[in-house]
Amino acid sequence: MQNILIVKTGTTYPSLNEIKGDFDAWIVKGLGRGCPFGTECIDVFKGGELPEPEAYAGVIVTGSHDMVTQHARWSERTAEWLLKAVRAAVPTLGICYGHQLLAYACGGTVGDNPEGLEFGTVVVTPTLAGHDDALLREFRGPFKAHMCHQQSVLVPPPGAVVIATTRMDACAAFSIGRCVWGVQFHPEFDSRIMKVYVLRNRDALSRHGGQVQNVFSSCMETGSGHEIFRRFVGVMCERFGASPDYFSVRAV
Repeated sequence: MQNILIVKTGTTYPSLNEIKGDFDAWIVKGLGRGCPFGTECIDVFKGGELPEPEAYAGVIVTGSHDMVTQHARWSERTAEWLLKAVRAAVPTLGICYGHQLLAYACGGTVGDNPEGLEFGTVVVTPTLAGHDDALLREFRGPFKAHMCHQQSVLVPPPGAVVIATTRMDACAAFSIGRCVWGVQFHPEFDSRIMKVYVLRNRDALSRHGGQVQNVFSSCMETGSGHEIFRRFVGVMCERFGASPDYFSVRAV
């Protein structure tokens, strides 16, 4: 059976990496032991070359400490590859930077969020379209998720559907067709990781008017991240006829 490709677009803080591993390890953990697909990671940030997207059952694009608007060469190459994956209808999930890069690749606009920095465990509200979306429909209403970003998808790509918002982000998640999603939040984070990111960015948060203690206090465990991964894997299970029990899960 084909693997899920994790497209690694950066790395976390060295001190956090020593304790918790890196972005790709967090995603593998989020997928869970019952995931019927193997994983492969290609670090495009360090120059890794991407093969044809059809070689994989699905694609997950990580977050990054970089900005899409910096237009780094590795990022631009990855955007071109992502457009190929979307056109080939390969199940794809972009996370934070991956969400923004996916939007940019498909013709959307990315830039600084006019509402400022969004950090902490926040309420994500599915739109009406989100209630019928394969990734979010089991939540049946608002849920909490971890946010850590300065830039946002300001204009979704043509043909994309906004499926979730937050108080500070009008495009917290979008879908393209039936198997491509971008989520601004971090389903791979846990509360400890979220707290580290808040503390490491406390000066920037203060400069933007954020109440750092309130943001830190918001950080809590949620079941939403694992559920997002399970629903995404479920799309691949339906496509490949694998492990239907993995797909039949209830949102936390």
